[in-house]
Amino acid sequence: MTPRLGRDGPELTRFGLGMAALGRPAYITIGHQGDLPEGHSVEAVEAHAHRVLDRAWASGIRYFDAARSYGHAERFLRAFFESRKIKPKDVVVGSKWGYRYTGDWAVDGRVQEVKDHGVAMLRAQAAESTSILGPYLRLYQIHSAAPETRVLENEPVISDLLRLREHGVQLGLTTTGPSQLETVRRAIDLRFDGRPLFTAVQATWNIMERSAEAGLREAHDAGFTVLVKEALANGRLTSRGDEGQAGPLRAVSTRMGLSPDVVALAFVAMQSWADVILIGAATEEQLDSNLRAGEVAVSPEDLRALEAMRVPPELYWSRRAALPWN
Repeated sequence: MTPRLGRDGPELTRFGLGMAALGRPAYITIGHQGDLPEGHSVEAVEAHAHRVLDRAWASGIRYFDAARSYGHAERFLRAFFESRKIKPKDVVVGSKWGYRYTGDWAVDGRVQEVKDHGVAMLRAQAAESTSILGPYLRLYQIHSAAPETRVLENEPVISDLLRLREHGVQLGLTTTGPSQLETVRRAIDLRFDGRPLFTAVQATWNIMERSAEAGLREAHDAGFTVLVKEALANGRLTSRGDEGQAGPLRAVSTRMGLSPDVVALAFVAMQSWADVILIGAATEEQLDSNLRAGEVAVSPEDLRALEAMRVPPELYWSRRAALPWN
C-alpha cells in the first residue's frame, strides 16, 4: 500500500531523502569529511546537493525532509524544484523548527546548532520556512521533541501550531533521546477540535535503537504517518562504522553479499508500521547503495543474529552524543 501523509493527504514514497548532510558542510555522520570533495563553499555544497537530489528524483523519491538548522537545505530544495520545473503537487516536503543553525558554514569545533522550543522561535522559523518553501511545504515538524523541553505542554506553541494547521500545513514532530517512546505516545494523545494535533511522527529506529517501536506501531495503527530517521545510526551501521559494535551486521551482510547499509535499511523496510524510511545519503553512490534495500529481505536466521546488536537506549544516545561534527 502506498503511504500517505495522514489518512487522506498526498502520497509519499517508501524512501525519503533527509537533507541533514546536504544543506551544510558539517554533520555527525561518520566519515562525512570525505563526502564533499568539491569543496565547502555555499556554491559547491549547493551544486553537490543538487546532484544528489537529481539522483534521488530519478530513483523515484518524492519525499524530502529538511529543517531550519540544516544550513541552506530549504533554499537548496526550492532552487532545485524550480530549476527542474517540479510542481508543488508532484512532491512532498517536510521541514522542522526548534533548532537554530549556528555553524556559520565552518567546520572548526564551534557549536553547530542550538535548541529552542519557545514560541518566539516557532514564529520566527515558521515564517522563514514558509517564505522559502512556499507551496512546497506540506509538513512542519517540531524538531527533536523531548520531555525536558515541555514543548508539548507549551500552550502558546500549541496555539501557533494550530494556526499553521488552519493554513493547510500538516503538523508532525520528531523525537530524540532515551524517552522517545514517552514522546511518541504523548503526541498520539494530543487532540484539538476533535482530532489529533499531529499527522506524522518521526523517530530514530534502527538495528541498535528500538525503544520507540511500541509507540510507532500504535501511531501507525491510529492513522499517523510514521517516518523513520537515522536508520543507519549516523554511519555506525555502514562500512564506516566500528567493526566491534557492528560485528553481527558485517557478518550478515558478508553472508548475503551486500554492504552493511543495505542490510540495515532492509531491516527497517521490513517493518510494516514504518511508512517512510529516511535516507541520509550525502553522495550519489551512497544513495544508490541505500536504495538497494528495497529489493532485499533478511532471513529469520539473520534477523536472530542481528538481535545481538540491540543496545539500551541510554547507551545508544550517549554514543551518538559523542560523535564529532566533521
